[in-house]
Amino acid sequence: MLTVKRLSSQDAALAARWDAFVMACPEATFFHRAGWQKIMREVFRHDTYFLYVEQDGDWQGVLPLGHVKSWLFGNALVGLPFAVYGGVAALNPQAAEALEHEAQQIARQLGVAHLETRNVRARHADWPTQDLYVTFRKAIQPEEAANLQAIPRKQRAMVRKGIKQGLVSALDGGVERFFALYADNVHRHGTPAMPKRYFSALRAEFGADCEVLTVSSAEGRPLSSVLSFYFRDEVLPYYAGDDEAARDLAANDFKYWELMRLACQRGLKVFDYGRSKQGTGSYAFKKNWGFEPETLHYEYCLYKRDGIPQNNPSNAKYKLLIETWRRLPLGLANWLGPFVVRNLG
Repeated sequence: MLTVKRLSSQDAALAARWDAFVMACPEATFFHRAGWQKIMREVFRHDTYFLYVEQDGDWQGVLPLGHVKSWLFGNALVGLPFAVYGGVAALNPQAAEALEHEAQQIARQLGVAHLETRNVRARHADWPTQDLYVTFRKAIQPEEAANLQAIPRKQRAMVRKGIKQGLVSALDGGVERFFALYADNVHRHGTPAMPKRYFSALRAEFGADCEVLTVSSAEGRPLSSVLSFYFRDEVLPYYAGDDEAARDLAANDFKYWELMRLACQRGLKVFDYGRSKQGTGSYAFKKNWGFEPETLHYEYCLYKRDGIPQNNPSNAKYKLLIETWRRLPLGLANWLGPFVVRNLG
């Protein structure tokens, strides 16, 4: 018998067992870790449904879900909000089916408009699929020089430019420099910033597996910063920000090279450049680094809507909102941002 249960946020021993399963399960990602339940609840105040399935006491799979209910962006059960990867991580098809069946039961009980699973691989040919996003992953070579040589010539020249500019990188103990650069960056793009306490919570919850690297000029001016996640033998640069001067000084190229170089020194095997929307500047940037896009399969079970939601900046109906947000004073945008972004998921 397969039995589906819910992870209690108060049970530390069970959370440790959850994470042990996630670390061993080939289908699991950093976003399947139990710590996300605390982040969802305490930072964003979303109800969570972290499901796991057992057979004769042995764990067979997990499925973390968050309930995002917003008057502006709709009512959804998502696996997992604010994550690029999600969905079921299971050892066999039977366990996966049991978890998805329970997820659909919960979705109906909550009365959501749709259930969304953010899969790396396709699972349901009969479910509507969002084909907007791709991910970029590439093996890290064991020698530093080989990794530099693997970067295409034009982009490698930008890395060397950053080196010649005397740029330096450092691992930060906090999130202050990162947040200042990140908040300014997303404001220039017309999108709300995550709250600073979210990034502090990530660092507190995941410890050494959540790290900030900041690049500064030779004079000590912060130019570009990235918050990265570490999972098994992979590094995933996830949130980033930069100063307007960063492009001319090649600080972004230098930043990602430094992160790759550090990962190489640590013996990591995969550099996960993360998700991008097709046709965007970040998509082109990653392609220029020699990474090939891999389609992500975001699948939807629709209950109270006719089509897939398009809650992203590419949606034309948000154009006026984006332009308005760019004109807000940065301080006001940072104050308002958390009230908006918590509903995006």
